[in-house]
Amino acid sequence: MTAPSPSANPKPSSEPSLAEIFASAKTVFRRLGPGGPLALIASTVPAIGAVALPFTFNIIGPWLKSHGALGLAIYTVGFMVCAGLAILPTHIQSALGGWAFGFWTGFPCAVAGVLGAAAIGYVIALRATGDRALLLIAEKPKLKAVYDALLGSGFWKSLLIVLLIRGALSPFALTNLVLAATRVNPLVYALGTVIGLAPRTGAVVFLAVGLHAVTSQQPRNMPLWISGLVVTLLAIVVIAHVANKAIAKVTAAPAK
Repeated sequence: MTAPSPSANPKPSSEPSLAEIFASAKTVFRRLGPGGPLALIASTVPAIGAVALPFTFNIIGPWLKSHGALGLAIYTVGFMVCAGLAILPTHIQSALGGWAFGFWTGFPCAVAGVLGAAAIGYVIALRATGDRALLLIAEKPKLKAVYDALLGSGFWKSLLIVLLIRGALSPFALTNLVLAATRVNPLVYALGTVIGLAPRTGAVVFLAVGLHAVTSQQPRNMPLWISGLVVTLLAIVVIAHVANKAIAKVTAAPAK
């Protein structure tokens, strides 16, 4: 009788199977309590609003502008609520601000909307997740080490991380949930959100102002607007790329 070849009894793979990954994800989802469904909503619902809202700009924009200061208040509060509850994405609502009010009015209102929405999202996520996320992190040494490196190493480094995450084109509502669940310092959270999202918000408002002009009043300026669109989009992509590289550098484990 010949002995079985080594290949007849291969060593079990150390890589987790798809079923194991799914079971682990299901366990985490369940242990997060209300935070699990919130993450699902934050990942899907804003995309639906992003498709639907632009078709109403020609209706909502003039209506908001015609109501003066009341229209500004309605826009800003509506921005806070819709983005904070993960109903609409921030970039589409920022575009509405530029379409309705122009850049110099639309931009500060959009930034105020972003800050208010971030506060609403933080409070909701904090109440929904409680200490569940921190308990999960504490059970995993690798996750604990990453968490300590990112958010447990002082005010300024935490601020830098939050700022870079916001600038890296990360989903707004989902990022709110993650940062709140991991108990990021509220001041760090607010400052990082405003500074990190202000450039992108301003770019979107600016593009919406130009689009409104070329589609309604000055179509001859279309080539100029398209050129501006290309340059602005490239700038946003470059900022996101730089932010991603900076995050990787800041969070890299120190060489031993």
